[in-house]
Amino acid sequence: MKKIIFLIGIISMTSCKKNNVNSTNNTTGSKAITLEEIWDGTFSPEKMNALNAMNGDFYSLLNTDSDGNTTVDKYSYKTLEKVATLVNSKSLDAIDSFFSYSFNKDETSVILGTNFNKIYRHSFTGTFYYYNLETQKIILIGKDIQEPTFSPDSKKVAFAKSNNLYIIDFENGNKQTKVTNDGKFNAIKNGITDWVYEEEFAFVKAFEWSKDSKKIAFLRFNESEVPTFSMDMVGKENYPSRQVFKYPKAGEKNASVTLHTFTLSNKKTTKINLGDYEYLPRIKWSNDANILIATTLNRHQNHLKLHKINTKNNSVSLLLEDTDKAYVDVTDNLTFLEDNSFIWTSEKDGFNHIYHYDFNGKLINQITKGNWEVTNYYGFNETKKTIYYQSVENGSINRGVYSIGLDGKNKKLLSNNDGTNSASFSHNLNYFINTFSSSEIPPIYALYSAEGDMLKVIKDNLQLKEELANYKMSPKEFSTIEINGNELNMWMIKPADFDENKKYPLLMFQYSGPGSQQVGNKWNASNDYWHNMLAQKGMIIACVDGRGTGFKGADFKKSTYLNLVKHETEDQIASAKKLANLSYIDEDNIGIWGWSFGGHMSTNSLLKGSDIFTTAIAVAPVTSWRFYDTVYTERFLRTPQENPAGYDDNSPVNYADKLKGNYLLVHGTGDDNVHVQNTYRMINSLVEANKQFDMFIVPDRTHAIYKGKNTRLNLYTKMTNFVETHLINKSNKSNEIKG
Repeated sequence: MKKIIFLIGIISMTSCKKNNVNSTNNTTGSKAITLEEIWDGTFSPEKMNALNAMNGDFYSLLNTDSDGNTTVDKYSYKTLEKVATLVNSKSLDAIDSFFSYSFNKDETSVILGTNFNKIYRHSFTGTFYYYNLETQKIILIGKDIQEPTFSPDSKKVAFAKSNNLYIIDFENGNKQTKVTNDGKFNAIKNGITDWVYEEEFAFVKAFEWSKDSKKIAFLRFNESEVPTFSMDMVGKENYPSRQVFKYPKAGEKNASVTLHTFTLSNKKTTKINLGDYEYLPRIKWSNDANILIATTLNRHQNHLKLHKINTKNNSVSLLLEDTDKAYVDVTDNLTFLEDNSFIWTSEKDGFNHIYHYDFNGKLINQITKGNWEVTNYYGFNETKKTIYYQSVENGSINRGVYSIGLDGKNKKLLSNNDGTNSASFSHNLNYFINTFSSSEIPPIYALYSAEGDMLKVIKDNLQLKEELANYKMSPKEFSTIEINGNELNMWMIKPADFDENKKYPLLMFQYSGPGSQQVGNKWNASNDYWHNMLAQKGMIIACVDGRGTGFKGADFKKSTYLNLVKHETEDQIASAKKLANLSYIDEDNIGIWGWSFGGHMSTNSLLKGSDIFTTAIAVAPVTSWRFYDTVYTERFLRTPQENPAGYDDNSPVNYADKLKGNYLLVHGTGDDNVHVQNTYRMINSLVEANKQFDMFIVPDRTHAIYKGKNTRLNLYTKMTNFVETHLINKSNKSNEIKG
């Protein structure tokens, strides 16, 4: 088996155990990283754009030529050569360019999308066209519509518009059928999810065609009684506008979500009775055109049910249920095989693994086993009886691509052992394009056979690696650190000219949210370049994934249940104190920063760990879980009515009087996710406690604080100046005095 082999050096780390992935602390360059370069794309790696597997051994890419024309091009997995241009905007009279495409089942037609307008994290409206590749006929499906989707027989497209569901029939004079009529803004939504489902269950399209194209199953959201949240948007006019939407905060009423089927032949809509439940986060048709599967959860999210619905008579039976003392995660891994048995993933043995069930919900066998996590399920090859998946079998900071028999035998590593590997398989699972990166190696895209033979490198980002060699870069040093009885994953970045006889200020970075990971052996994100820039200025950066983070088993992840942020904060404080014992750390100048959940954590750490932390930056922080949404918050804390201490004991708005250090509070006023209300309430608490602090309020920006000219550059300039003033310069002065 050929793999991409790389030489990785060795490090030593005082008082910390070394992982199997290590780095050298050598650098050949002398060029300084600038903030402008971080945010102008200088360090962006080459990527493969919008790859979609096609029938047979082919894939397609959305490309833009030198003249600005957009094309959908077809490639061979076997040769990686382009075999055809399927669509070229230059030849389309109706549109100048398009930005998305999706094929029908036999790939004779395509839906083209343009004029997108973003709504929330995943949702947007756009103008969409039906384009027949054979006749080159183009038809407008609709403007300001969402989620147009071909029927399996390729004759129709369903889509949502203005909270209602529609069908357009291309074989019947482009006749349009309005499936629902009661859609109303901030009241009734058909076929499209509400805010909290989109954000927390990560889907927008809430309708699905049956396999025979005779029915559509869809969800109806009645959000009439959900409390309304509003945000003033400054904009550019004389008067602000107001964004008003339904947002269920912890303990409040959720939308009432019901399941319906629409039969095209008689235009009849039927409501399906699923019994008692709070959430309906997934629907999926089985291979039997009459059998629909619906997933429900109770409000505590610790009892998941798969319901088997016979849409001929609307009878419902229980197919499978999964329970947990804390919560059950919702995934997209339900996969039906040709015999209608199905694949399912669960944490029920303590780690996320793959299971095989028959169509009556009886367990056939557990396919993967071990004290490690399956992190992605790629598919099942019926001919080879082989499953393909990604896991952390080679260490929780790494990702490998594997194959295994349906019977759980003949497991095989298909990718590189170290680093992060992810696969994009061909439709028939004969080939996959592997994306590999590590902390020292930028993304490499390579073609593999399904047996794990590396056939050809597609993109290697060698030029980026060579250009970075000119910079004064420091690699991440991976290790573990023992904190509160746990071996926690950690990385550290030291100055390139590190001298163990000197004292350096320390800035800790973390996110810490349930199931998350920041300590991963993968290529740089923007923050990694910023951290390196700070290291150039003479400081050390460290990151520790504490209790509650992911990929180390269910017990580790769920150890923070009902006490969110408590144990996570303890781990960051304890880590800082342990690192402060290192001879080269300036124990009097230690800071911490984070975004969102990480901003909550940095705030808590500064307040509760004032004996070790002197400085903190909190960007878009939650400051009370009472202000956040039902689905996310109650998954980990239950409701505030049931668990008030879990909400209040670790909310920094309740102990702002503990502030002793330097605190920078940042938020965008257009944040529909973590509302600026969190920061405003924190400000009020700080004012009442007569505490001085710094703040940076950015009008109209969302949770990412990104949109607009120089927004990120301006933010990170502010943060850099804050770190330099309160950590680097103070540490330098302290060392001068001690010297």
